[in-house]
Amino acid sequence: FNSVATARIFYKLMLRLGFQKFYIQGGDWGSLICTNLAQIVPNHVKGLHLNMAFISRSIYTLTPLLGQSFGRFLGYTERDIELLYPFKEKVFNSIMRESGYLHIQATKPDTVGCALNDSPVGLAAYILEKFSTWTKSEYRDLEDGGLERKFSLEDLLTNIMIYWTTGTIVSSQRYYKENLGQGVMVHRHEGMKVFVPTGYSAFPSEILHAPEKWVKVKYPKLISYSYMERGGHFAAFEEPKLLAQDIRKFVSLAELQ
Repeated sequence: FNSVATARIFYKLMLRLGFQKFYIQGGDWGSLICTNLAQIVPNHVKGLHLNMAFISRSIYTLTPLLGQSFGRFLGYTERDIELLYPFKEKVFNSIMRESGYLHIQATKPDTVGCALNDSPVGLAAYILEKFSTWTKSEYRDLEDGGLERKFSLEDLLTNIMIYWTTGTIVSSQRYYKENLGQGVMVHRHEGMKVFVPTGYSAFPSEILHAPEKWVKVKYPKLISYSYMERGGHFAAFEEPKLLAQDIRKFVSLAELQ
């Protein structure tokens, strides 16, 4: 049950609900699911809006080491350079610090999953740590993780309880193995471009910034790219008004196409 299978399910759902054409929006895994949906049935997708992008097969993803010195020649804006550099800290060290969970879930998700299904405190710690560091990296240095600076404890507990009461932390972790277990860049869709009108919200505290130049390689019909004022990885949860405004802006542009 990978992202392509998920995209097929959402497509069938939209048809059953009576929608032949529709807009789609996603971040994190949702951005890949929406991308796959636009690849599978482009004639049914009026537009695609993302706040994260999986861009693995692009010459531009090999250029960051040159970017700080030659960024403008490579098409980077001043804002791109601010968000990507110093490269060692903002990209390399950040990925090393924040990807431990990914390696576990992409290889042996059931092992840690069994423990989390058995301990509500363990489950809370596992999930809440991400709401701290992925909202703003500096929050990792705060005693309380800065959790209540953007979220209420009630909303965070609601999120945890969805996993706890349904016992679905294991299946959510297995999604990483379903998508990554065969390796990286081995699926056909990873090298396929997307030819539907696309909009992108670049939130400044996202785990890895994707410059417009990178996004446009995968999504040639990019018609809207916005540097967001604030926000991190959980944009729809953290900054719903900002995200909604950018989606509306994108849809307005797409309707003029």
